[in-house]
Amino acid sequence: MRRIGVVVNPIAGMGGRVGLKGTDGKVEEARERGADPRAPDRARAALAALGERAPDAEIVTYGGEMGERAAEAAGFDPDIVGDPASTETSAGDTRDAVRAFAEAGVGLVLFVGGDGTAVDVAQTLADLDADVPMLGVPAGVKVYSAVFAVTPEAAGRVAADFDRTERREVNDIDESAYREGEVRAELKALATVPVAEDLQSSKQVGGGTVESLAEGVADDARAESERQAGDGASERATYVLGPGGTVGAIKEALGFEGSPLGVDVWRDGEVLVRDASADEILSHLGERNVVVVSPIGGQGFVFGRGNDQISPDVLGRSTVEVVASKRKLDDIGVLRVDTGDEAVDESLRGWRKVRVGRFERRMMKVE
Repeated sequence: MRRIGVVVNPIAGMGGRVGLKGTDGKVEEARERGADPRAPDRARAALAALGERAPDAEIVTYGGEMGERAAEAAGFDPDIVGDPASTETSAGDTRDAVRAFAEAGVGLVLFVGGDGTAVDVAQTLADLDADVPMLGVPAGVKVYSAVFAVTPEAAGRVAADFDRTERREVNDIDESAYREGEVRAELKALATVPVAEDLQSSKQVGGGTVESLAEGVADDARAESERQAGDGASERATYVLGPGGTVGAIKEALGFEGSPLGVDVWRDGEVLVRDASADEILSHLGERNVVVVSPIGGQGFVFGRGNDQISPDVLGRSTVEVVASKRKLDDIGVLRVDTGDEAVDESLRGWRKVRVGRFERRMMKVE
């Protein structure tokens, strides 16, 4: 039996239809303009869809408009674990509710709101170090995060049926800048979310594409060089960039044309060697080394097919970042290694985060 914590931000989305482009700090103005609460109706729609798929689900929620009324309207007899501090609910109430849900042992936090609510839920779960997935029912003006279902009804269906999870982005934007016509999206957290087709993609520019993935890795490499320079480090991180189109896009983002079928070595804005052999790679390694590779499409091999230059000796002195498009991972299903060194292969096996976007990562098993 599925046990689900439900929290509703009753004021989410009120500012949208009255032209406020958000509700943060604008609740009274929204009411003066005649805004009606939007989130409670969307909560009821999500819970009604959940009830159709999983009528025996146990609902744990907060009192009043923060979940109790919507759950009862959808036909559930919810377990009330707390009440908001006042009739004017706040982010603090949302965080208190999530903490109570974690203590109650829920298997999913279903929240109703916008990006601000998503940030509150995700950060609270992270602070608790709670391994509990979350899923959003879209009700806010801004819904830039990749943790929301596409509709309230879809959220209910996903909550009832999901059996796998993945890591996805929680973004928020500066509402003051948004009201002036400028979108400043910022990554706030990475959250565990059910895997489902009816979840929206991140609205961050370029999120989840090979191009955004490449820019993300390149940005990290440049930022690390700047950070190490600021710390007075004698040597910056060395990047060993494998073959293939996906890693080729990273090389292009770093500002050079790499060898498409070879391994290139880069450090601090300079290509140290193109199309390197294993010995050449070893001779250019430093104190900190990062190997960036992408699996072979259709096969899933990360090492041992087409990149033997990245030898066990290289891997023994490096950290590994695997990158791939979501579509490639969907087609592969599992990753494989065959370096020729069983001890190294064993160290690489298990579950690994694969970068699929500028910030997004997906858990994949390496066999």
